[in-house]
This record gives sequence, C-alpha cells and structure tokens, in this order.
Amino acid sequence: NVPEDQADKLLLASWGLPKAVLEKYHSLGVVQMFEWQAECLMLGQVLEGKNLIYSAPTSAGKTLVAELLILKRVLETRKKALLILPFVSVAKEKKCYLQ
Repeated sequence: NVPEDQADKLLLASWGLPKAVLEKYHSLGVVQMFEWQAECLMLGQVLEGKNLIYSAPTSAGKTLVAELLILKRVLETRKKALLILPFVSVAKEKKCYLQ
C-alpha cells in the first residue's frame, strides 16, 4: 500500500508531467491512479530505467503504468521509446493521444 505521507502520489499531477499531458489524461477522466499503480512506479529504481514486471487483469490499468514510465523517461532523457501494443486499433488510439 501507498504510505499516508505519500498519498499525493496517487494523483497524476504529482509525477512531474507537463500540463498538456495532464490535461489530456484529465479529459479522458484519468486524474489519479489506483494504489497498485503508484506502488509500481515507486518500486526500487523503476523511474530511473530499471526493469519492472507486473501483472493485472484486463482493463485493470496496466497501460497507464507503462505510459507514465515511458513519458517520464522520454521527457527527462530526451530519448525515444518503443511502445509495443497487441492490436492495430489500440496502436492507432495510443498514437492519437500520445502525440
């Protein structure tokens, strides 16, 4: 569980994302994460590029964790990232809002 003193980590706004990114997530109804998502992001050195393996049921929010990790790394390091998605329709959807 996320400690009480870090409860603000559930809010997307607390992760240092640009205003445009936050506005896009907010327009999609995503303002905060589930506790397990924040826990994933706070594990070890995940935000510094270390590996993370996590599993959750369909529609549980796995993609949000991956997107936040990718966005933070791309913005902080100015390097490119590769996001592999299972379906063309999902890839097109992600392309539209990640741009």
